[in-house]
Amino acid sequence: MAGIIKRTGVVAWFIGIAALIGLTVWSGADLVGQALASVGWGILLVVMVRAVTIAVAGAGSWLLFPPSTRPPLQTCVLLRFIREAANVLLPLTQIGGDLIGARLFTFRGVPGPLAAAGTIVDVLVQAATQFLFAIVGLLALVALGVDDAMAWIAGIGLAVMAPALAGFYLAQRRGGHRILRFVLDRLLGDRKWLILGTVDSVYQYLTMIYAGRAALFASIVVHMAGWLFGVAEVLIALALMGHPVSFSEALVIESLTQAIRGAAFAIPGGLGAQEGGLVVLCAIFGIPPEQALALSLVKRVADLTLGVPGLLAWQVLEGARFRGNHSRREGQPQTSIDHRPRR
Repeated sequence: MAGIIKRTGVVAWFIGIAALIGLTVWSGADLVGQALASVGWGILLVVMVRAVTIAVAGAGSWLLFPPSTRPPLQTCVLLRFIREAANVLLPLTQIGGDLIGARLFTFRGVPGPLAAAGTIVDVLVQAATQFLFAIVGLLALVALGVDDAMAWIAGIGLAVMAPALAGFYLAQRRGGHRILRFVLDRLLGDRKWLILGTVDSVYQYLTMIYAGRAALFASIVVHMAGWLFGVAEVLIALALMGHPVSFSEALVIESLTQAIRGAAFAIPGGLGAQEGGLVVLCAIFGIPPEQALALSLVKRVADLTLGVPGLLAWQVLEGARFRGNHSRREGQPQTSIDHRPRR
């Protein structure tokens, strides 16, 4: 499975890079460069906004864990930065970082089944709030009345996404548990005991997390606040390019761009998909393609600025784990073997 995810991510990564280069050449590389340069120091503000949104998402994942087994807040925030870094910078599909994050939780004493369950629910909450965010953006687009055709296209796209979200949720409930056990029982045969116990534990933690409705609702609110705060990236970048937009217009651009990136989950960082989406969405409000691509590049700078330290932090955690395991193995007493012949 890991190999398939990696190969798919590499192919999609190269396709996304080619699309990004093609769009830049089509728009005029010089014009894109000039628009990007006009943002100047404002890129630092965009990076700060992005850092806040990632930290808020980390707090949202922290709330999902049952209070009795909840890891420290700083752990959830740190691992959220690592998850985002892996998803946008590595040639993996956009779920690769979430798998890495679940593994790293176990380094901090979180049981494996709980780490898996917490990450699964967090991914669902993130996707569901992104869906709600896109609906808010669609309503803003309709209220502005600038492009009815785009509103219809966006509405159809969201209607297609809704069953996938519902199916992901139902797969985590009892019906999904029974189906998964049935499938594994048929596939594994006598070896089913190797994995079914872990699957049962994961579903027990899923049930526990969903039973905490207050915490689940709080996580949804926090994640939604993070999405809304991210609108500031568009407001800041376009204002410094000399093309300021209203909050409603920025909301449309940011929310529907994030929806496009979410739909293109197989492409690392939404390479190409984000750029194409921004060109189309910005055109609705009279923003030329070179400024739309410059806006995308500003977002890519934020990806790199926060992503590289995130990847380094991941390697530090992996290195500390390796050294700890190696030290424990060396500290184990050696079993003596009696080589004397037995009578």
